[in-house]
Amino acid sequence: MKPTAKFIVLHPSVHKSGSVGGPIFPSHRAWLAVLAVFIFTFAFIIITTREPDTISGKTAVAGKPKSQLPKPVFDALLHYASANVTSSDHMSADEVKAVAAVLRGCNPPCNFLVFGLTHETLLWNSLNHNGRTVFIDESSYLVSKLEEKHPFIEAFDVQFTTKVSELYDLIEHYKQEISKECRPVQNLLFSDCKLAINDLPNHVYDVPWDVILIDGPRGYFAAAPGRMAAIYTAGVLARSKRVGASGETHVFVHEIEREVERICSEEFLCKHHLVETKDRLGHFVVGKREGNLNRFEFCPTTSDSSSLSPN
Repeated sequence: MKPTAKFIVLHPSVHKSGSVGGPIFPSHRAWLAVLAVFIFTFAFIIITTREPDTISGKTAVAGKPKSQLPKPVFDALLHYASANVTSSDHMSADEVKAVAAVLRGCNPPCNFLVFGLTHETLLWNSLNHNGRTVFIDESSYLVSKLEEKHPFIEAFDVQFTTKVSELYDLIEHYKQEISKECRPVQNLLFSDCKLAINDLPNHVYDVPWDVILIDGPRGYFAAAPGRMAAIYTAGVLARSKRVGASGETHVFVHEIEREVERICSEEFLCKHHLVETKDRLGHFVVGKREGNLNRFEFCPTTSDSSSLSPN
């Protein structure tokens, strides 16, 4: 008699794993490992593809700064790499180096006031990285376009009421008002001197400017506003610094060979404050007025100039 065939049915246990014939699904520990890898990968992708911070220009990756140019520097390099200009549109290399050398020497970074929006605007803002740079220009349109393209730049427009053709009348007015409205030490915000720029935001007058560059407004034809007011205002700002501020202000005047720039620099910045000339750029160092604030002259007379320091 043949033996009866028997069937053996194996029931896999859901409580065992890791052996032949075990479950095809991973254990809870395996699931946790897979989930951890997924979270790490997702976080890494998000962090490494994040847009750079618009202020610092750096992105944090695993707690460390990513090597990346600050945005102002990046924009400046892009601008100059793609610009197509002639030699009359920008400063010479020696002129740029003269300003850059002073900016580099500021510690902490400079308070830098610039009259005129020019080919070098982005460069000045980048060279004074982490400092405060403010631009003043006659064109509200150019200021608006600059702020639209580079919102991190601080710029203001001014409506100049002067003309190049009025140079000598304005010099005469200043001499008559030197002990009143056109004093060398005063709060320009409240000045009625025809040469004073008094319609900037209030906080601009409170900043102790370390460097002032005058490369605007336009001054190459009779009806242009000229730079009389800018040079006068720079002279007053340098002499009127608040107590505790650095005593010296570096004032650069571009195209100093022109009549307006030369005469006004001699009147308000003074020949004995001129430290160097690079091509068409004059470099003055003017100190704040201390002691007798009732001295109303901007520059010493010939007889006593030898006894005064550049400050």
